[in-house]
Amino acid sequence: MSDRTPADRFLDAAIDLLHRVRDEEAGSITAAGTLLADTVADGGRLFAFGAGHSSLAAQDIVYRAGGLALMNLLAVPGAVGVDVTPATLGSALERVDGLATAVLGSSPLRAGDALVIISLSGRNALPVEMAMRARALGVKVIGVTSVAYATETASRHSSGTFLKDHCDVVLDSKIAVGDAELTLDNVPAPFAPASTVVTSALLQAVMATAAATLAERGIEPPLLRSGNVDGGHEWNARIFEQYGDRIFYRH
Repeated sequence: MSDRTPADRFLDAAIDLLHRVRDEEAGSITAAGTLLADTVADGGRLFAFGAGHSSLAAQDIVYRAGGLALMNLLAVPGAVGVDVTPATLGSALERVDGLATAVLGSSPLRAGDALVIISLSGRNALPVEMAMRARALGVKVIGVTSVAYATETASRHSSGTFLKDHCDVVLDSKIAVGDAELTLDNVPAPFAPASTVVTSALLQAVMATAAATLAERGIEPPLLRSGNVDGGHEWNARIFEQYGDRIFYRH
């Protein structure tokens, strides 16, 4: 009988997934980081969106110590996470046709910007429509999703398409359909999701690539520093002043 605990098995599964995305998504990570660097260099703005638990990875790259100051959260009220009651409202909103169009119409997104859309399944109306409408506006779209859903589930968008079908760059998280890494004979459902770990790591790899690419071009990447280190607030104040017209979370 194996002496590996459920914690051991979950951590091993997460590490294996991280190794896979490192090895198999290297080209897409480079492409996504380069796209963000191009957008910054050309005067564009950066945005990230995710609904439900996918919003966690989006929030992790916004106003983040060590991250690009220009990354803004594109928030859809009620779909940001489990901050509404009932929490199931967020899941219902993901399936509403027309919501993404309304959100983009009232957002600052414009041609020349870049939008990161995170959706594990990539099958619901909200992320699919958001990608379609954003590209029609001239916005570059990076999709972070599990491509497996496109072959093992049906789209919930009227077009029959998935998020991956409407992106300039696709990052495949490799997460299995159902997002649960463990099973036990005495537990009736699979458990232990790894999508947040993997998606957040993928996006931080993209952000690191973008920062390094800017530096290679002789452009100082607009990075934030921790407010808990000496000089951090002063550093950030300088970045906010320099890039204030492209930062929307301070208004």
